[in-house]
Amino acid sequence: MDIYWNSILTALNLIITADSKLIEIFFLSFKVTFSALIISCFIGLPLGTFLAIQQFKGRAIFIGLVNSLMAIPPVVVGLFVYINLSRSGPLGWMGLLYTPTAMIIAQVILILPIISSLTAQVIEDLYESYNDLFLSLVTPKFQTIIAYIIDARYSLVTVILAGLSKGISEVGAVIIVGGNIDHLTRVMTTTITMETSKGDLSLALAIGIILLFMSITINLLVTYKKYTY
Repeated sequence: MDIYWNSILTALNLIITADSKLIEIFFLSFKVTFSALIISCFIGLPLGTFLAIQQFKGRAIFIGLVNSLMAIPPVVVGLFVYINLSRSGPLGWMGLLYTPTAMIIAQVILILPIISSLTAQVIEDLYESYNDLFLSLVTPKFQTIIAYIIDARYSLVTVILAGLSKGISEVGAVIIVGGNIDHLTRVMTTTITMETSKGDLSLALAIGIILLFMSITINLLVTYKKYTY
């Protein structure tokens, strides 16, 4: 039990003293995750809504493919991004490998299928109720998609939180494309991995406690606002 108490004390000490290294990796972690989440929502919410309301040939196959991508292994995504961004890859000229941008790209690939798939499931429930109305009003497709998203905004909060949870806990892909470079690409999850491999379990667990606390806090705040409106 000593290791848990030591970890809690270490975590409190890091927070109280405003440890500069902790602050650095904390803000980089949330910068990467929230950037990826915003991009994924910008693409995934309209895409999921479109898949829910639009009938086209091959729709079932496309939806099945998006659903399947929700389970794609993060290390496979990391390898895919690494190959494309490496010097010998097609995008190597951009020099993005081992940068926060590469980490954001990897997280977008992981989060986007979750946002798209879950959004489609949420909007499908509204489709039967509103479809006839939108058809009678001859509403343009773009306006229809926006209307569905606005009407389902409270349900979509849960979808966004699912994407946030996926991104904030990711380590496999980001450590491959980011390299866990100190003062550049080292985030909280990769720091936990590194400290564990070094045998500094107290520090690793302390950072894990801080990450868990912040994740729970964000979810509680968003959920509270969702159910108080």
